[in-house]
Amino acid sequence: MQRARTDVLNLFLTAFVSAFLAAGVRRPFLFVLAYAYIDIVAPQKVTWGFLQSVPVSLIAFCCAFGAWMVAEDKNGIRLSPRQMVLLLLLIYCGLTTRTADFPEQALEKWGWVWKALVFALFLPLTLRTRLRIEALTLIMVLSVSVIVIGGGIKTVFSGGGYGELKLLVNDNTGLYEGSIISTVAICVIPLALWLARYGTIFRPNWMVWAFALALCFACVLMPVGTQARTGLVCFGVLLAMMLRSTKRRLLYLSLLGAGALVAIPLLPSSFSERMSTIQNHKADQSASTRVAVWKWTIEFAKDHPFGGGFDAFRQNAVSYDTEKADYAGDNNAVIQTERIEEKGRAYHSSYFEMLGEQGYPGLALWLLLHVMGVIHMEVIRRQYAKSPPEQFAWVTPLADALQQAQIVYLVGGAFVGIAFQPFCYMLVGLQCGLSAYIGRVRRAAPVPFRARRSVPAAAG
Repeated sequence: MQRARTDVLNLFLTAFVSAFLAAGVRRPFLFVLAYAYIDIVAPQKVTWGFLQSVPVSLIAFCCAFGAWMVAEDKNGIRLSPRQMVLLLLLIYCGLTTRTADFPEQALEKWGWVWKALVFALFLPLTLRTRLRIEALTLIMVLSVSVIVIGGGIKTVFSGGGYGELKLLVNDNTGLYEGSIISTVAICVIPLALWLARYGTIFRPNWMVWAFALALCFACVLMPVGTQARTGLVCFGVLLAMMLRSTKRRLLYLSLLGAGALVAIPLLPSSFSERMSTIQNHKADQSASTRVAVWKWTIEFAKDHPFGGGFDAFRQNAVSYDTEKADYAGDNNAVIQTERIEEKGRAYHSSYFEMLGEQGYPGLALWLLLHVMGVIHMEVIRRQYAKSPPEQFAWVTPLADALQQAQIVYLVGGAFVGIAFQPFCYMLVGLQCGLSAYIGRVRRAAPVPFRARRSVPAAAG
């Protein structure tokens, strides 16, 4: 029975990806969307047949770039300052790969990192209309939903567990790793709500809103199912940012309070126990490991200011003490200390990942890339915030959603190594595409950002 279900899934995904790529022959932009879907869902990991035997991701990438070269309009194309930063980061990462401390492992990681960076650099050149911007946003949201909805259903019926929730594929890498999917799932929430309200491909109606809200609920369940503390922190940050965007703040806060009162008693006890370790990292070996690796990385960067190349963490050796309290009643507790020694532990932080692998120059470029994104989205958000022309009513909410998603990524990145996660660079490309689109519209036909107030005629 299990084999039959696997065969059906294999055939469906193979047919779907093949049809997606075939449709790009008539509509070249679909190659871009196909690559985004393949890079997020990784169907080659899910299936065991044809898709595993061919480099489907590279094929989609080459088709997208080749179709753009042959069939797309290139008038008015220009690289933005942010794309230049992205290009510099790409070149710098290529140079550090050549001098990496672990050449084979670095080359393996470079094999997918360069595609993520080049695709983010390439995306804004293809996002020339609102429809394309919306289509890419939709594909990103739906692709993540393929992973999240199944995980949410399993969480409802089984409660999940740290390292126990099995997603679409039993592979603890990429978006299928608990902390990473928890962070990305929270990033998707503001984008899903924007599509439900302003979408034109699927216009707002009760079915669209029902799906969007169900997806958001599934996204919220991911930190519960994976018991990833990172996801809980990200969700708290998103709720705080959404307070700025909502008009009925008192109602929003009331709903949050009521939701918390209902949800907290229903949470699994294992989830509550794991979240309690946020207050004291010494009580949890995983958190203690992170702190020790971060300290090692700071010392490593002092001697290697230009980084050690990809996977430089393999040379670390850390030791730390964990504390466990055994309670004997009458408020008496015995504190037991255990010395732990580990080697080759990952950074568990995008910031320290950049510092250890790319050194201070790489970290500076990476921070500049994302800080510029937050600022650019704020500028666009404010320009179109009050009385925008009717055809641009969607701009401020999208800029707001993209800014929220990026800040969630930056917060989550403090606790998980996703400095080169392809989904997050698609967010960067989407932001650059929105900025470029607004710039082209303004240059082609200047439209006031705010509707002009009518001036009453003078009394005769």
